[in-house]
Amino acid sequence: MTYPTSRDWIFSVKTFAASMLALYIGLKLELPRPYWAMATVYIVSNPFVGATRSKALYRALGTMIGASAAVLFVPPFVESPYLFSAVVALWTGTLLLLAISDRTARSYVFMLAAYTMPLIALPSVMNPAGIFDLAVSRTEEIVLGIVCASVVGGAILPSRLAPTLIERTDAWFRDAAFYAKETLSGRMGGKTISACRQRLAITVNALEFLLSQLAYDHTRPDVLARAQALRGRMQFLMPIMSAISDPLAALFNGRNPPPPGLEPLLADIVTWFGEPLSARADAPSSINANNDPKADALRSRIADLQPDADALRTWEGALLSNTLWRLKQLVDVWQDCRALRVIITNEEGSWRPRYRHWRMGGTQQYFDRGMLLFSAGSAVLAIFIASSLWIASGWNDGAGAVTLAAVACCFFAALDEPAPQVFAFFTYTCLAVVLAGLYLFVILPTVHDFPMLVIMFAVPFILIGTLIPRPQFNLATMLTAVNTATFISIQGTYDANFLTFMNSNLAGPAGLLFAFVWTRVTRPFGAELAAARLIRSGWRDVALSASTRPVDDQKNLTARMIDRLMQIIPRIAASDDQRHPSIESFRDLRIAFNSLDLRRLRRRLHDADLASVDRVLEGVRAYFQQCVERGARQPVPTSLETAIDVALDRITRRGGAVHAEAAAAQAQPDQAAAVPGRQIRDALHALVGMRLSLFPDTLASALPPQPEPAA
Repeated sequence: MTYPTSRDWIFSVKTFAASMLALYIGLKLELPRPYWAMATVYIVSNPFVGATRSKALYRALGTMIGASAAVLFVPPFVESPYLFSAVVALWTGTLLLLAISDRTARSYVFMLAAYTMPLIALPSVMNPAGIFDLAVSRTEEIVLGIVCASVVGGAILPSRLAPTLIERTDAWFRDAAFYAKETLSGRMGGKTISACRQRLAITVNALEFLLSQLAYDHTRPDVLARAQALRGRMQFLMPIMSAISDPLAALFNGRNPPPPGLEPLLADIVTWFGEPLSARADAPSSINANNDPKADALRSRIADLQPDADALRTWEGALLSNTLWRLKQLVDVWQDCRALRVIITNEEGSWRPRYRHWRMGGTQQYFDRGMLLFSAGSAVLAIFIASSLWIASGWNDGAGAVTLAAVACCFFAALDEPAPQVFAFFTYTCLAVVLAGLYLFVILPTVHDFPMLVIMFAVPFILIGTLIPRPQFNLATMLTAVNTATFISIQGTYDANFLTFMNSNLAGPAGLLFAFVWTRVTRPFGAELAAARLIRSGWRDVALSASTRPVDDQKNLTARMIDRLMQIIPRIAASDDQRHPSIESFRDLRIAFNSLDLRRLRRRLHDADLASVDRVLEGVRAYFQQCVERGARQPVPTSLETAIDVALDRITRRGGAVHAEAAAAQAQPDQAAAVPGRQIRDALHALVGMRLSLFPDTLASALPPQPEPAA
């Protein structure tokens, strides 16, 4: 076991000090429940100032919204218990849906508004006339805890969030270097590289939330913009790298010798990827971060290996051209990532993007609306049924069961399989009940002043606090600290009754046990269903990309497809399968990109070439539409393979004719070549990439028909 670091100890002591300050002020102000201020400190506190501030601000706003809703809904509905239960459940479910539809720190506003309303409204049904006072006092207690956590966290040895961004990106760089080494060596399957893909995607996904908190960390807007640009290129790196694996497998299939110079080029790219970032981290800021002689040399070597017009009319030449095109993109993206990493570390420096593409710049995210609605609807039904059971039982303290059931359903609604986490919530709540009982009936009777109370709380709460910063212990330790502080129910005077304590504090575990059973029954599907739905949605976008239907914003379509891919990869277990679903999902993405490229090139093609390309696009659309309708990946029809080979043949023939047309255009300046060479090359790359992605298993054993020499 790794022992707590000095940073963990500092965080724990600061959090404990803030909680005791909040408790002391709450007692002095004679707030009804000063322990809520103490508990709030542990909910809000984060090792980093920016995260604490953002969480505190959004929690305060969410609490006020939830408290206002309680004041609004309790008086008119309290006399109709079942209708009131439905109102509470619908409010919670609606705000929960907004919360899980936002992957930034802003989601705290909706999450807190979702479960604060039942926390305040349900206990007030026995005294509806006091709902306003209860809402105000609860808001005061929570805001007090928020203020204490923010002030202490920012004033005493503040820890900035930016270094954590550097640490996480450095881990991503190490994984990316390994992924490049394996991919450029011809290995794209296996558990090791599959697990590496998962780590890369998880890091990219985690950075999205981290960057939303960075603005509260005194980070300059230009540095924040660079961090956003870095994450965008991190998203593109894996699809580009995976696109190289299939043409490399075809080039190094053992049937023909590899192109001269390609192997040394790949080895040097791998070496460049493995260079430590620290080699340039201390570079003076006056030096342009884009200055990378090794990257320039690699691009020059890639240009030197480009096949000429005659070689492009062969399958091997088309493969080599496609591979070199992807390698240049890879070099450009990696240089951008390294340059941005230097700027973010030094917080100064200039940068000019090397990787420029019309697909860059989209901001749209992908959300599985059906699963989000199902998750929120499940929470609504859970709260309504729990409330109905409480009403039918007549249990005076049953409001605690319903509120904790609501909290559990909200906390874990975004998970694919929430039941294990809800059960952990139940387990640590039971532990908190035991710990609170020990304090309340054994320790607190010996305490006669506040300093002694602080001493009695110090050891367990500080020890627990050292584990809160660790992701594997965060849930358990945070719940233990918060629930213990809440269940002790510290007041200005000691007044403990064992039967009252047991009756009120057993309600919480009972509600959590109900939530566990409910989630186990209603949401047993796990990550497999979520991944299957994401993959099927990806097929819809591939079909859209290949169809004649207009795409409103291709940049946002691209961003949505990549975002969805980053959600698929962590949900799929590592495997040795060469046709692993994550590999197939990368191929689906490439087919969509190639289809969009062909759609953009259509207006520049001759009529005969256009017809062959349209047959390819229609075949792709029909195939993926069939996959969507049948809900499973289908065998690719051989007719599509034939259509791609015919289109390749026509495009390569046209490529051979371009030079003659260009010569004629020089002889007659008033006539231009109908199809520029660049467009021919782009169309060739798109068709080659599509064939490689749709028929990867055929490449090692059989080559596509060679086009006949152009007439």
